[in-house]
Amino acid sequence: MSNPSKWPLPTAGVRFLSPSFMLEKLARHPLTKDCYPTAMGYYPEAAGHRMERERHDDNLLLYCTAGRGSLSVGDWQSEVLPGNIMLLPQGVTHAYRADSTAPWTLYWVHFQGASTRVFMQYLGYREDRPLVDAGVSPLLIGAFTSLLEVRRTGYSTRAFINAANQLRHLLTQISLEMSAHAGRLQSGFELEHVQAYMLEHIDRPLSLDALAQVANMSKYHFSNRYKELTGYSPIRHFLNMKMEHACHLLDSTELGVGEIASRVGYEDPLYFSRLFRKTIGSSARKYRASTRK
Repeated sequence: MSNPSKWPLPTAGVRFLSPSFMLEKLARHPLTKDCYPTAMGYYPEAAGHRMERERHDDNLLLYCTAGRGSLSVGDWQSEVLPGNIMLLPQGVTHAYRADSTAPWTLYWVHFQGASTRVFMQYLGYREDRPLVDAGVSPLLIGAFTSLLEVRRTGYSTRAFINAANQLRHLLTQISLEMSAHAGRLQSGFELEHVQAYMLEHIDRPLSLDALAQVANMSKYHFSNRYKELTGYSPIRHFLNMKMEHACHLLDSTELGVGEIASRVGYEDPLYFSRLFRKTIGSSARKYRASTRK
């Protein structure tokens, strides 16, 4: 495992290394061997913080939530600003430092496992792009804070197994926050606002024209941008939301299929049933039966 920096830790800071005996357990356990934390921490207003590594043995993710700094990877270099996330896979030569006048605040985690390369790629790491932007997200700050609580568990194996799976969730949550942040940065396009509008109108049909108007964009640009951010066209994603809500109603109520169809905006129960089967892979009645076995 690559050692963290020896930056002098203030009272509010955190630096925690998973002990070697625990790392051996996590590397073998079927619930953790794909991805597990080897070290983690929180450096507030980290004046003088700097690090250079010719090579490192694990993966490193650093999240800047305030202040600024700089990152160099090979010939590539960039300023690091609040909301930026540094992605440094195993073996990559790198150097980073806090700004001297406005030092950054960082949450960070070292991690290993069989699937770490896949996670790095999922977060958008490229050799020429080791820096991504998720914005300053209370959700991510909360997830990091929760992950750090493993240091108070007396080296409980169960707590570390939980922490490993919290880390997996954190990495996928970062991807969601990156997508939402990218949507917010687009002129006139608040992705979360559009999706909230969809959910508020789940009981009626919505046209592409209506959704584009909510986004204050042309139909063509809205549709393309939405698919870039979510992987779905707006209407397809709205259909998926409707079917998710229909599944919830099938599981949590005794409403008939016709009434559920009406509650997700379909007057024709047969048409709803065809869409449900095509989307979910079974009929509505079979889905309800499968949840109540």
